Amino acid sequence: MNNITSLFSRQKEESKQDTGSFKIKDEKSEVVQHAIEDYIEEDRNSEKVDFGHGGGTWATAYFNVVCVVAGTGTLGLPHAFAQGGWLGILILILASSMAIYSGIILIQCLYCKPGERLHDYKQIGKAAFGWPGYAFASLMHLLNLFGCPALYLVLASENLHTLLQYTSGALTREYWVIIIAAALLVPLFAFKTLKEITFLAAIGALTTMIAVFVVVIESPIDHNANPQREVIHDGVIWTGFPSALATIAFSFGGNNTYPHVEHALKKPHQWKWTVTAGLGTCAALYFLTAIPGYWSYGRDAVSPIYNSLPEGGAAQIVSKIVMTIHVILAIPIYACSFALEFERFCRIDEQKLGKIIAFMGRAAVRTATMVILAILAIFIPYFDAFMSLIGALCTCSLVFLIPILCHLRLFGIKRPIYELAFCALALLLGVVGCVFGSWDAIDLLKQHFAEDAA
Repeated sequence: MNNITSLFSRQKEESKQDTGSFKIKDEKSEVVQHAIEDYIEEDRNSEKVDFGHGGGTWATAYFNVVCVVAGTGTLGLPHAFAQGGWLGILILILASSMAIYSGIILIQCLYCKPGERLHDYKQIGKAAFGWPGYAFASLMHLLNLFGCPALYLVLASENLHTLLQYTSGALTREYWVIIIAAALLVPLFAFKTLKEITFLAAIGALTTMIAVFVVVIESPIDHNANPQREVIHDGVIWTGFPSALATIAFSFGGNNTYPHVEHALKKPHQWKWTVTAGLGTCAALYFLTAIPGYWSYGRDAVSPIYNSLPEGGAAQIVSKIVMTIHVILAIPIYACSFALEFERFCRIDEQKLGKIIAFMGRAAVRTATMVILAILAIFIPYFDAFMSLIGALCTCSLVFLIPILCHLRLFGIKRPIYELAFCALALLLGVVGCVFGSWDAIDLLKQHFAEDAA
């Protein structure tokens, strides 16, 4: 009898354990099911055209980021190492990390108000610091939007001038500036938004990669082919640190176009992965260019680096051609970003004005934009000093200072201690690069103008 009773009690306990295990399994399955449903709901919601989001894909945004960021800055990095020494590797690592962090929190600032999305970079400054923040962000933003494409016009015109100077198609650099600016009005008139010029970004990203691989392969070959040439390397050059930082900062510029790139995304929650992948690709290209270039030429590395390659050689010609293609295709992205903001400010809207009048308004804005860019490119033709000034004054502010200060202001300083330390380091580097880098760049511009006057 006792045996039968114990048997029944054992079965009852096992039944309870089984029931408990089923409950645990059911709870786990419910958690998993809820997680899946939450993800699906998030994905579905992100597809909705909330805040006027477009229908662009992850790849669309990725190529826009790579094309805008990885450009002329790539070609200046070996020269940045020549200014600052091998310390440039550490600066490049820090700058890439800070640029990714800045790009993520910049977009977070757009959604600082519940149920509302700020439109652009300038409005973030206003939301955080009122009209003074708006004025400072606007100044840096406009200087960058005009400075970068003007710099690209300088590089493209110089390359076309040198490539064709001994042919029947030889023209002066100024004429090439005008021709390129006029030709770029075609895509600016034809396409209204960044989404529609994605194919330009994809081609531009590909040409940058080609130029990088040419430098990676050819610069060590040139170094080994000239063993008699003395190459001097430095561990660190403290006096050149601000200029090196400014040049490296410039190579990560372009985040003032991020609000427009993110706005074109069909699934906005993908932005953090988009900017991380895009800037990670840029950082990889930068290391592939900077380290072999500096190792091959040392203190004699110039900007752009392909001017250090054998004069008139196939590698130099190919590099000039592909980078000319890249910068020409990157100009419409910057110009379109500015035009979209100005058109919104002027209320150039097809629904209100009609298609014909709205098109004429866009045409007027974009023509004026290209005219101003051409004037800047003609009268400030010094690539290295121009790039350093833009990198120091504009990019250090736009990448290292404004997004972090605005995010701290809008969301508070209550965050992990390591994140606060990272923000403090980024702000310190931003101030050093902005102040001392600008000072060095202005001195270099004065030197160039004095040499030309003499």
